[in-house]
Amino acid sequence: MSVIDEIAVEPVEQAGPNISGQAVALNRAAVVTGLFVAGFATFMNLYATQPLLPYFRQLFGASELMVSLTVSAAVLAVAIAAPSFGVAADSVGRKRVIVAAVGCVGIATLLSASAVNLVQLIAWRFVQGLFIPGVITAVMAYISEESPVNSVGHTMAIYVVGTVAGGFVGRLAAGLITDRWGWRPCFVALGIVTLAGALVTQWILPHEKTFVRGIKASLSFRPLFSHLRNPQLLATYAVGLNILFSLVGAFTYVNFYLANKPFSLGPAALGQVYIVYLVGGVITSMVGPYMDRIGYRSALLLAMLAGGVGIALTLVRNLPAIVVGLTLVATSVFISQASASSNVGKAAKGARSSAAGLYICIYYFGGFAGSIIPGFFWAKAGWAACVAVILCTQAITATLAYLLWKD
Repeated sequence: MSVIDEIAVEPVEQAGPNISGQAVALNRAAVVTGLFVAGFATFMNLYATQPLLPYFRQLFGASELMVSLTVSAAVLAVAIAAPSFGVAADSVGRKRVIVAAVGCVGIATLLSASAVNLVQLIAWRFVQGLFIPGVITAVMAYISEESPVNSVGHTMAIYVVGTVAGGFVGRLAAGLITDRWGWRPCFVALGIVTLAGALVTQWILPHEKTFVRGIKASLSFRPLFSHLRNPQLLATYAVGLNILFSLVGAFTYVNFYLANKPFSLGPAALGQVYIVYLVGGVITSMVGPYMDRIGYRSALLLAMLAGGVGIALTLVRNLPAIVVGLTLVATSVFISQASASSNVGKAAKGARSSAAGLYICIYYFGGFAGSIIPGFFWAKAGWAACVAVILCTQAITATLAYLLWKD
């Protein structure tokens, strides 16, 4: 997370959705399994270079900010491409976009192993990111249309767990493989697994039943302007931006913190730190059913409180305490991500894929900012300054949701 990360939306009344009682729920096991695999295969790649940043710093003789571009380039590409994929999903169908996007991510990951320098690696990471929003936006619309009304939050949580598990495995594999064989084999391995994930998704994920093909793609951009005039959506977009800022900022620069003395962790150990993602994912899957009961705003506010405690705990110069703190941060972000993305469908008045695409665009611009802005504070005052920035961002997030969201 994602983590994100990483999403689903609440069904809204529109031609053929399940809120009208006209749609028939797909086989739930096949749906959640297919969505889990799609999320897992995609998010193995997005943040895979995070535990490698100190390694790249030494290998390429580059600054922390420069090597962090292997993360931020992919995140920026997601933000740029998201609106277009939202339109594509409204025009050609959900499953087609999901499977094609996962496959293209796998190919770009394989090609990343061919990079001969840091600049080329950053470029291939950007290409990877261009296809990731195809999965995210289409999954959001798929869940809103194909899941029973009372299980949207839970279905979304299962998908988020898939993205979380993929994010963990990608980071862990990158650290372990790089530590033993170097960084190129790690991209080859991730690419092969991602392509396998595309094939599994094609095989197991049921075709959508309630999808109504949109009008010409050129006209599908029109709803974007109506979304920007919707105060509830704007508030949700702002919250999403802050959520990913916190996640990427924390889990990018904590690697330098833990690679330096007194911890001195290498790539393999840094990869293992991301087991906190699995713990956060399990907690998120358990919380999922309750989100539909207590409301998305309440869930997000409680999550933000836990995240603030967690990021503050990382200042204790004790590795177990830091791991506990990062677990709270990850859990906070995953639950917040689930709440914000579900609220998109609740606030949107139509054109769900384009609303989701715009959300993802703004959300990942937050991630891009989170990979860059804390770097300037790191250069001035180290990890403590990064923590201060993230705490301020979380406070802004909670305030926006409290004042502008409706349960």
